[in-house]
Amino acid sequence: MMHGGPSGFHNAPVTRALVISSAIITVTYGLRGRSRSIGLSYQDITQNHGLWKTVPSIFAFSSSPELIIGLYLIYYFRVFERQIGSNKYSVFVLFSLVASTFFQIAGLGLLKDSQVLASGPYGLIFAAFVPFYFDIPVTSRFRMLGLNFSNKSAIYFAGFQLVLSAWRRSFIPAICGLLTGFLFRANIFCIRKLKFPKKLTSLFSWLFLSSPSSSPSSANIRRNAYISSIDHRVQRNYRSVGNFMPEPPESSITTLVSMGFETNAARQALIQARNDINVATNILLEAQSR
Repeated sequence: MMHGGPSGFHNAPVTRALVISSAIITVTYGLRGRSRSIGLSYQDITQNHGLWKTVPSIFAFSSSPELIIGLYLIYYFRVFERQIGSNKYSVFVLFSLVASTFFQIAGLGLLKDSQVLASGPYGLIFAAFVPFYFDIPVTSRFRMLGLNFSNKSAIYFAGFQLVLSAWRRSFIPAICGLLTGFLFRANIFCIRKLKFPKKLTSLFSWLFLSSPSSSPSSANIRRNAYISSIDHRVQRNYRSVGNFMPEPPESSITTLVSMGFETNAARQALIQARNDINVATNILLEAQSR
């Protein structure tokens, strides 16, 4: 089973804002019976006032299955916000939503298809699958019903289900999202070097009731106590099992760090867990909850 790091929206205010906004807008349009009408269509881009639908179409899903799966994926991908920081992740979010919407409008103009596209943050979700594929390593594999699976298979399956939930209407948004993700990874216009102002990302915490950031001194005290608690547990384990302690592989440390844990704490937890990443994750979560 894959973990997205500590539970909740700890160190992920932008993700929290996205989840809450998408849920509220989807429910609002659903109660008005307009969920199916907010997706973009070719008629929208040929009318003078048709593009007003762009804003709600970016955030509101058109059905409950899409909402559940979509919010689950956005919530899971908070691992990237924890990895690169809220300032840079905000740039990724804005670029994904704007660029994928532009590609959708361009695609409708070229195809002149009369169908209404699926609405919702498809661009962001499928753009996030690009770093998920390249940057999140496979840590375990298993077979089921004669097929090979990895610890990442559940996330891919959720993305596949999201596409199928809207059938043909979701193909173009999903493809546009993947294209946007590749462009961001290619660092077009040096986009990956940009950062949102810290005050702007802090606004998400205030607007969406995220926990206020701790002062550096209190954060350091908690972090040191957190790492120290793991160090003590490792030392006890060291005395009980003897002098041989396997050195954790860098790939496992990188995986835990990408989940939002401290590098030193991740290394110590892996040593205690005898390089079992799932056990190490549980150790880190248990230590952090204290």
